[in-house]
Amino acid sequence: MSKFAELNQYLMSERPASRRQAAFGRFYAGWCAFARNRLALLGLGLVLLLVLVAALAPWLAPYAPDVGDLLTQRLLPPSAAHWLGTDDQGRDILSRILHGSRITLFVVTLVAILAAPIGLAVGTVAGYFGGYVDAALMRVTDIFLAFPRLILALAFVAALGPGIENAVLAIAITSWPPYARIARAETLTIRNADYIAAVQLLGASRWRIVWRHIMPLCLPSVIVRVTLDMAGIILTAAGLGFLGLGAQPPSPEWGAMIAAGRQYVLDQWWVAAGPGLAIFIVSLAFNLLGDGLRDALDPKTGE
Repeated sequence: MSKFAELNQYLMSERPASRRQAAFGRFYAGWCAFARNRLALLGLGLVLLLVLVAALAPWLAPYAPDVGDLLTQRLLPPSAAHWLGTDDQGRDILSRILHGSRITLFVVTLVAILAAPIGLAVGTVAGYFGGYVDAALMRVTDIFLAFPRLILALAFVAALGPGIENAVLAIAITSWPPYARIARAETLTIRNADYIAAVQLLGASRWRIVWRHIMPLCLPSVIVRVTLDMAGIILTAAGLGFLGLGAQPPSPEWGAMIAAGRQYVLDQWWVAAGPGLAIFIVSLAFNLLGDGLRDALDPKTGE
């Protein structure tokens, strides 16, 4: 038997000998389910490319993102010297898009770090404790869900002031309610399960049950929803930048770049088309990745 066959047998064993083997086996089974979806692999590749471009932007960009030549380089069409043309300030659009990928990655990462734990905690606590706790937390969630995300984010940014940090905070504040709803629904289905009752009989406190046993079971569904929401987060951040409430000039934020090029969209279309295409590709990548993760992590759809 080859080493690959031995490793496959070890990972796919129905009776793992240790927790580590069981964890590796679950990960391998999930990866096999994910890898069967070629579009999901494409989405993963594009997301990894975004991370690589953001990390290497200073070396990949052929020009400085915030330096241009108004006399000779203004609004030049795509060419060998400037692959995506130049903007109204004579700056290379490709270089600005490459550096803007850092801002996009910064936004989606921070929003996920801030919003997902809040939604997971609120949903699991509401679903497990029930009663007045559930009613109070869900009514707060309903209030946030009653407003469109962009409108609510605009209100928070207007109160906090323009800037990328305030934009991230505003988007995070408006992004957690769907995660809370999903976590609560998952908690309601498992809080009366036999293994939860067994943990209760062993003397575990209610908070320990929520933290150690219920939250990990709700985490896969929340991860899938976060990944699918990345496109909406990117569009919300771009919308705030387009309105001048996100990253401030001369920062190469994609939404702000589209706003700067909207007055030239008929004659110098490349000024807005470049960052618009970048938003489309990255949003599509996260959607494809989220679809693949949903198929791989959802036990009800797995084979």
